[in-house]
Amino acid sequence: MLQKTILTLCIGTLCLSTFAQSKKKKNATPEVAVVQTLTALDSVSYSFGVKIAQSIKSEGVTSLNYSLLQKAMETVFKGDSLLITDETCGKTISTYMQNVSKAKFAAVEQEGAKFLEENKKNPNVVQLASGLQYEVLTKTEGPKPKATDKVTVHYKGSLISGKQFDSSYDRKEPLTLALNGVIPGWTEGVQLMSVGSKYKFYIPYQLGYGERGAGQEIPPFSTLIFEIELIKIGE
Repeated sequence: MLQKTILTLCIGTLCLSTFAQSKKKKNATPEVAVVQTLTALDSVSYSFGVKIAQSIKSEGVTSLNYSLLQKAMETVFKGDSLLITDETCGKTISTYMQNVSKAKFAAVEQEGAKFLEENKKNPNVVQLASGLQYEVLTKTEGPKPKATDKVTVHYKGSLISGKQFDSSYDRKEPLTLALNGVIPGWTEGVQLMSVGSKYKFYIPYQLGYGERGAGQEIPPFSTLIFEIELIKIGE
């Protein structure tokens, strides 16, 4: 995130400087006039502030103690002693951002919990102690994979809204993967399957992509639905 901010800042600062110099004073707007009075250090300082704030705000933070923010930055640049340790700073930010994310996506979490509560009433659905739910679509007999095995599967994944976010069927190409290298819901669920079987899994966020989500398609705290067909066990 910081690297992206710095790159954006460099481009923004260059554009700002070029724009200010291209205007004649008689045609200058109040904004450009103010920019022209700033030193290079002023401009980059302000620009850093803008870009850092935009980045933090985009993550869901709505306000900060700005005087302490300024004090902390001055302390770091001067090499003075921090009020709290660097390690504590990291843990504090992590905890705070988890709470921000939890509040921001509370509706997603609640909808998922409600869906799973209703879904387990379906007589065809089995719920395990972990919270993972599954439904057998095609049943077969035979060996089942271990967590350390590689498996080849066809699958499609969707949110509880019905929005599909991935499908090997659409790509017309099955996927081979290490069963202990995927989300916990997959690791646990696929071990229930025999070759040729097809299951439908309902995966709570704790066994999916958790509080972080995955890319733009899977929000944090998302309950996931996967239809998985086990094609092969091993390489």
